[in-house]
Amino acid sequence: MTSQVKNAITESIQIKIEAADTLPEYIERAGELMVQCLIDGGKILTCGNGSCAATASQFSSILLDRLARERPSLPAINLVADPIILSSMANNGRFEDVFARQVRALGTAKDILLVYSSKGQSKSIIKAIESALSRDMLIIAMTGADGGSVAGLVSGHDVEIRVPANSTARICEVHMLITHVLCDYIDNSLFGEQV
Repeated sequence: MTSQVKNAITESIQIKIEAADTLPEYIERAGELMVQCLIDGGKILTCGNGSCAATASQFSSILLDRLARERPSLPAINLVADPIILSSMANNGRFEDVFARQVRALGTAKDILLVYSSKGQSKSIIKAIESALSRDMLIIAMTGADGGSVAGLVSGHDVEIRVPANSTARICEVHMLITHVLCDYIDNSLFGEQV
């Protein structure tokens, strides 16, 4: 059992090293888009399913509160946060539209949709992206594996940050790391680097 634990930790570290080699330009571009969105008076809408929902919640929580420094709240909306909305749409057989309907109601062309999808195949995420694109919103997609259907929806104006892994657990671990890096980037860009 000890070797299984050690192998999981080693695999996680190796994937993070590979991500550090391949993803910085995508992360920086996503950070630049987010900073400009916030400067221009826009907001960032986030969504994901399962463990990806937790990471989406973490991102919006950090923007609304803080990561490592006191600062003003930044506008973010977590589309996963309201269990009544989620259960109502699921009960009415519209779970695939749960995020898309919220994007149509809350999103504007000044906003960004930040989606988390470990394999890029969640229908609710795909429909959310389609809704955001119809509103001329920018998309930042956190994916893994081959990017799935989500990869085919992002254009040159958008950013896909694809974790170089196939394991959902490892992908989600790196998504959380990237989330913290992005939030730190936003804070440093808007409020100056901490000494």
